[in-house]
Amino acid sequence: MPLPFLSPSDSVEASRSYVLVTGASMGIGEAFARAFARMGRNLVLVARSAALLQALGEELRRKHGIDVHVCVEDLSEPESPGRIYAFCASRQVEVELLVNCAGVSCAGDFDHLPLQRLHEIVMVNMVALANLTRLFACDMVQRKRGGVINVASLGGIQAVPGLGLYSATKSFVITLSEALHIELKEKGVAVVALCPGFIDTGFFSHSGHNAAALRLPVYGIDLVIKAALRGLKQNRMRVFPTALDKLLVFSQRMVTRQTAIRLAGFFAAVKRSH
Repeated sequence: MPLPFLSPSDSVEASRSYVLVTGASMGIGEAFARAFARMGRNLVLVARSAALLQALGEELRRKHGIDVHVCVEDLSEPESPGRIYAFCASRQVEVELLVNCAGVSCAGDFDHLPLQRLHEIVMVNMVALANLTRLFACDMVQRKRGGVINVASLGGIQAVPGLGLYSATKSFVITLSEALHIELKEKGVAVVALCPGFIDTGFFSHSGHNAAALRLPVYGIDLVIKAALRGLKQNRMRVFPTALDKLLVFSQRMVTRQTAIRLAGFFAAVKRSH
């Protein structure tokens, strides 16, 4: 399967193609943007933080000599995926790789979750991701090449008490990605579900989750990016960045479902953050 966005940047195809990264203003989205910029890939950066996004775009243009389009959008708004697609079309941007990084969480019991926050989590983590994938995957299928990286989580493998809605949305991301991996593989499009554990980003503070209480290691973001790119190149269905991640997933086969969920809650230690 041709994956020109992972090949040297001097090809004509590469010069015309773009990598679109959502949630690009911080965390894993920013790390993906920087990684592809170092590879000489043109970028479309999407996030709702205009100042951070503009600053990142200017830095990457200056440092790497690439073309960067900045698209400020709030993915919790139902019409935002359509606006992003129209933004790219109006600039004749050919998105060859879509990296769905944008994600929202809120630590705590489900019955205390504000309804507005519930809506935001569902819209960003599931609805926007599905719509963006649907819109851009159709163009990829027509070109018979392209790829999608959907950032899921180990929390999507089983329920996590205290992060119930978040883990449910990541389960959606995993199962959708797995189905699309099979559906689109023969059409020249690679779809990968990235399933990291706890990453050292600003995500915890934004979700109200106390990182100091975690009972599992928090690993560096560069490790996750390298694993994702390696998994995409190999057209893997799921990518688990570390051996510990794989072990945790495999160990679920040895215990009951209830035990697995209790252990997930223990390791996440959300209750201690309140």
